[in-house]
This record gives sequence, C-alpha cells and structure tokens, in this order.
Amino acid sequence: MEIPRGSLPQQTFYEQAGGEETFRRLARLFYQGVAGDPLLRPMYPEDDLGPAEERLALFLMQYWGGPRTYSEERGHPRLRMRHAPFTVDQAAHDAWLRHMRAAVDGLGLEPELERQMWNYLVYAARSMINTPG
Repeated sequence: MEIPRGSLPQQTFYEQAGGEETFRRLARLFYQGVAGDPLLRPMYPEDDLGPAEERLALFLMQYWGGPRTYSEERGHPRLRMRHAPFTVDQAAHDAWLRHMRAAVDGLGLEPELERQMWNYLVYAARSMINTPG
C-alpha cells in the first residue's frame, strides 16, 4: 500500500534537532561561557546561573516547537521587555553571540539545522540591543 504524499506528520525543528537534550545542552554550553565573561556575567544577578540556563532552555524548546512549558510558567516571552533593565549594546551583543556560537558549535547539528538555528540567534541578539554604542 502506498502512503499518500503529505500524509506523514512533519517533525518540528525541536524534534529534528534532538529534542530536549539538545536544547538543554545548548543552554548549558552557553552559560559555561557566560559564567566567566566580565561583560555578560553581571547581567545575571543570581549567584547561580542555573535559573537563567533553565529559562533559556525552556524558551528555545518552545520557540522551536517543543513543549510550551516556558509560557505556562512565565507567560508570553516578551524578550525585549525582559531584557530592558539591562544595557544591551553592540559589545554585549557581540559577547552573547560569541558564547552562543561556541555553544551551537558544540551541538554537532546537521548543517541545515545549524544554519536555521544560528540565523534565528543572530536575529534575536540584534533585536535585544537597546543602547547605542
């Protein structure tokens, strides 16, 4: 029996990329870099970066088609509003992307998935800039 074209469910990016494990690893690798960054670390007032790591993992899982836990726990992401209290200038943008690039590289994703993820992260980082310079 032939399966009609278009009848198989499409996998989400979240599933294609490896699901929860991939996004938790991305957040963990990212915050390992942030922990020692003199520009970014002060933007995280908590002594432990664990809560920020959890928020990032949950947000990215939801964004890419995984569970909606982020919104269930925190409401709408409102990324610009949540970042407004912090000075996000070009230097912070560059530092964030530097650590995120290392984290993405550490995932070993298929090239097309890696490109899609990276394009979004570059866009997201750019949209968080709220201070000239």
